[in-house]
Amino acid sequence: MIVFGIMGSPRPKGNTDRLLSAFLEGAREAGAQVLTISVGDKRIAPCQGCRYCEHHGHCRLADDDMDEIYGLLRRADMIVAATPIFFYGPSAQIKALIDRSQTLWARRYVYKLVEPKTSFRKGFLLAVGATKGGQLFDGTVLTARYFFDAVSARFEGYLGFRQMEGPTDIELHPTALAETREKARLLTTGLTGRRRVLFVCRENACRSQMAEAFLQLHGGQHFDAESIGDQPAAAINPLVVEVMAEKHIDVAYRRPKGAQEILEDPPFAAVIQMGCEMRCPAIPAAAVYDWGLPDPAGQPIEFMRELRDSIEERVNAFIEEQEGVRSEDHVKTTG
Repeated sequence: MIVFGIMGSPRPKGNTDRLLSAFLEGAREAGAQVLTISVGDKRIAPCQGCRYCEHHGHCRLADDDMDEIYGLLRRADMIVAATPIFFYGPSAQIKALIDRSQTLWARRYVYKLVEPKTSFRKGFLLAVGATKGGQLFDGTVLTARYFFDAVSARFEGYLGFRQMEGPTDIELHPTALAETREKARLLTTGLTGRRRVLFVCRENACRSQMAEAFLQLHGGQHFDAESIGDQPAAAINPLVVEVMAEKHIDVAYRRPKGAQEILEDPPFAAVIQMGCEMRCPAIPAAAVYDWGLPDPAGQPIEFMRELRDSIEERVNAFIEEQEGVRSEDHVKTTG
């Protein structure tokens, strides 16, 4: 389970940074893997309002760090955005990231594509401000609601702390850091209890990516699906993005991963090999399957469509089988 933290202050080690660190600490204590960025360290060009993404499905600005950030937003099970309040709104740095999420909004609402994690992905806001105004957080909360909707996350609320004037005032607050850690644990626990399933193939560019997406889409409330490759490719096969989009499933901006990126979490309930042509990495798991699927490298789109449909059928059968096993175990335990 991935919690993605976005540190939206241009000042490191200040109140916003400390508040986000407390949240991520609570998420780790609940069993989550944590990824984070500081927007002040990223090159994010401002949105041009050109509507290119609405006509082409991606942003025409391709020479900054947003593609990396899109990938992290896609990978996350929970997104937590932390920002100071400037003139009753979020910082300019995080606002630039939010504005550029218009690309993901366009894919969802113009192209009618479903992000596989939509049904369970969560979004949460952390905010600090120097004044004590009653409406201090109202504008930022509204912005956050629409940002999380654009990136297919359900808004779970916010924590906001007033009169944080000095750079370390948050540490002097009697409850802020403890309250934030506890909120993270509460939000995270429901997702860390899912059974972990890992799909493995050679490049993590086709078969395992489709299987991961289908399990997230059809069984994400009960299974924490991930995928890796023994020799990860530089990018997902573009035909995979195309054939999945034909079924209104969006896998754009996902990227191939290696084993080193996923092994710090708890053990896997199941590892499913796609049909390794060379060798698959040995990953400890309660059960190991080999689906023996053909190598799609160099194959035409018709082959990809057949492979896609076969993988979806196998994923649905796996879900039914696992739910049956769980029901039997429950009967044995309570009978």
